[in-house]
Amino acid sequence: MKIVNSLKSLKKRDKSSRIVRRKGRVFVINKVNPRYKARQG
Repeated sequence: MKIVNSLKSLKKRDKSSRIVRRKGRVFVINKVNPRYKARQG
């Protein structure tokens, strides 16, 4: 999992990426291609 400043850039890289908020942190999750997992905050 990457920790990045801008999740928007990661979301654009793959169509199936979703942005999710959990416990005050923002995550990008991708079930089709788990390589694009990321966290912010």
